[in-house]
Amino acid sequence: MVAVPSPNSKHSLLAGQARALFTERAVRILPGLAKTIGDTLAELAARPGNAREMQDMRDALLAYQKSSSVWVQGTLKAWTRAAPPPAASAASALSELGKMELVGNEAVENRILASRLALRLLDFASWELNDLRLRIQSLEGLSELSRQDIFRPEVLAQGLIEQWTLAPLPQSVWLLVQDVVQKSMAVQMLEIYHATNEFLIRRGVMAEIDLRPLVRRTPSAVTGNGPSSLNGAAEEPAPKTSADSGMAGGPDSLRRNLQTAEGGAAINLPSAAEPGAGPQQARAWWSGNAVPDETRLPAATTPLERVRMRAQGVMGRLKQLLTSRVEGFDAARVQQASPQLEQALNRLQQRTQETSSDPSVPAGEFDLAHAQTQVDQALQGLRQRTSALKQAASTSTEKATIEIVALMFQSILAEDRIPPQIRVWFARLQMPVLRVAIAEPEFFGSQQHPARQLIDRMGSCALGFDVTVAGNVLESEIRRVVQVIEQYPETGRRVFQLVYEEFDKFLSRFFAEQGSVARAVSLAQQLEQKETMIVQYTIEMRTMLNDMPVRDEIRGFLFRIWAEVLALAAMKNGPQHAQTLLLKQAAADLVWAASAKPNRSDRTRVIAALPRQLQLLRQGMTLLGLDLPAQDVQLKIISDTLVDAFMSKTDVIPLEKIEAMARRLTNLEDYLSEQDVGDFPLDADSLVTMIGIDAANIEVIGDGGSQPTEAMRAWARELQPGSWFNLDHNGKVSHVQFAWCSERKQLHLFAAADGRSFLIQMRRLAAYLQAGLLVPTEAETLTVRATRDALAKIDANPERLLS
Repeated sequence: MVAVPSPNSKHSLLAGQARALFTERAVRILPGLAKTIGDTLAELAARPGNAREMQDMRDALLAYQKSSSVWVQGTLKAWTRAAPPPAASAASALSELGKMELVGNEAVENRILASRLALRLLDFASWELNDLRLRIQSLEGLSELSRQDIFRPEVLAQGLIEQWTLAPLPQSVWLLVQDVVQKSMAVQMLEIYHATNEFLIRRGVMAEIDLRPLVRRTPSAVTGNGPSSLNGAAEEPAPKTSADSGMAGGPDSLRRNLQTAEGGAAINLPSAAEPGAGPQQARAWWSGNAVPDETRLPAATTPLERVRMRAQGVMGRLKQLLTSRVEGFDAARVQQASPQLEQALNRLQQRTQETSSDPSVPAGEFDLAHAQTQVDQALQGLRQRTSALKQAASTSTEKATIEIVALMFQSILAEDRIPPQIRVWFARLQMPVLRVAIAEPEFFGSQQHPARQLIDRMGSCALGFDVTVAGNVLESEIRRVVQVIEQYPETGRRVFQLVYEEFDKFLSRFFAEQGSVARAVSLAQQLEQKETMIVQYTIEMRTMLNDMPVRDEIRGFLFRIWAEVLALAAMKNGPQHAQTLLLKQAAADLVWAASAKPNRSDRTRVIAALPRQLQLLRQGMTLLGLDLPAQDVQLKIISDTLVDAFMSKTDVIPLEKIEAMARRLTNLEDYLSEQDVGDFPLDADSLVTMIGIDAANIEVIGDGGSQPTEAMRAWARELQPGSWFNLDHNGKVSHVQFAWCSERKQLHLFAAADGRSFLIQMRRLAAYLQAGLLVPTEAETLTVRATRDALAKIDANPERLLS
């Protein structure tokens, strides 16, 4: 290992060159990123939809086309400014201490968006970033990187988002393309981090990174049988330095974070920290368990982020194992199978498709013993293919990849919580996944790889799957997905991405169409539609009456009662149904009738129309479910108001305004905004009575309870249909599956195996997650668990990796 030199001007210059190289390569991706965003918006604008959605997409595309160049240039300047020498960074940090000010909502939202992007970059490039950080710190003699250093993912992300706002571009447009930006940018930034590390290594900066000084055993790990240091010598307690206060070399902080991530249990360092452990073992442990404080974002303290960090730790250990034990392995470089291995892959995959019988059976004829036999046969075939492929492999990288993929699929096939008839189809994915893993070693290091996402998504739905309840619909879809992948073996990543998106769309429909769940979904959809329309109708009517002299009694009736009547009529009959239009016209007629009537002809007209007017009002309140006494109370208030209007001396409402209001009411839906109306009062009983749906098995968990954090709300928004949870409601724990989410993500439906459904609002859902009343059944995804099992087998028998 090259010794790390003490910091001097030469080394600082080298660090500056690394920053310049990093910044130069980073800004090169901006034009391509801008084009990707433009293409995505153009595709969205070309999709069919309702008139409003299509117009919104066109507006988003035009806004981006107008300001994209400003955004690119602004980001280029922001990133260039973020690469100062250390002294300038320190001065900048000191100058910012005096700038204490309140932060606006938009700034907070921008920081949240930047945090999401930075998390994705960190997810892809955490190991390369850790290496680069240590090299730069050694050159500059710093305990940590500046908070404004261009190497930090959050600085890159913050620059992008801030310049997006300054361009100016709407935040709503960013939300349309953020997934595409995250995926595209993460892959490219991984390559840039890797290239910057290579630049420093070629110049003799820490060709190997020895982590022994960074890892110290906890007091509980020290025994009287041996010394406590890594090199076997007795070690005096080291004074706590600034480096010890963070994860970068800080055992106390590292231990606290690990205890938090693992539920608070005390944790001792593993064998990598034992006497005699070499730098590679320490490096493997560090990669699998540490995430630097300086790159950790505030959102990472949520259970969801802790799960992701543990998963990244598992994959980090695997990447390090491959890097340290397999000559020529490079997780950042696209590779190609050798000719001999390619021939073996083609031959074995064809043989698998020809000899494998269709494991599916008609619903009602399911034979558990037969399905388990097929699993055993699939496991035996997996071992045979693995042996043949390793014999055909030409390099150590190929042999190691074959072995690890085989161990992962052995673990999946041994997962007895997945029905055996579905595990057989998982086995058929061994060859396609192996192709992808050989071509893209990134498969071993990223949770976002589409092959992993597909397997995890299918696994999360299949755990606990009951073929007698849902028939063979889910199994048939999994079979279709596998067969599509097998038909296009050369397509690799693209076919996995395509079928993953298709499977995700299938799940959004599948669970919502099953028996009692379908009835509950129908109720929930109508519930959200009605409550949303009530809020929006009320807002629109307030706007229309804002500059009209209308009595408070009439305003209250229209806002509290008639807006709900119009919403229910539009939901049941349609917004342009004749009955709905009559009820809309009744609102305009009521406003006119209750206004001042100084002349006889207007009063005569009101008296003539009054019986019909009162009849329509009673019809609407009957539709709403109000009983006759309640209707009479409202009609008495209206009648008294009309009498007062005959003698009123207030201003007359011009007939033109009444006619304009009637026209706007007729096409009221065209004026409704798409803004989130938030949580609304859930009154399922009255709605069920009006709609006529049996809700005996639907339990409504309405608004109320504690206020969840924004991080918990974000977690609630990320839940995926098909995932299993344990729900603790009113002292009873139920095993439920997330079945459906409303379009506005305000209502969520969870289904239990006994036919009951739980309808819960967004805020209450986040509160349940925060309180631990709704807990995911699986703490790890299927591929992470399989990776962990594979690592355990390799640790026990290292020779098998390359044998």
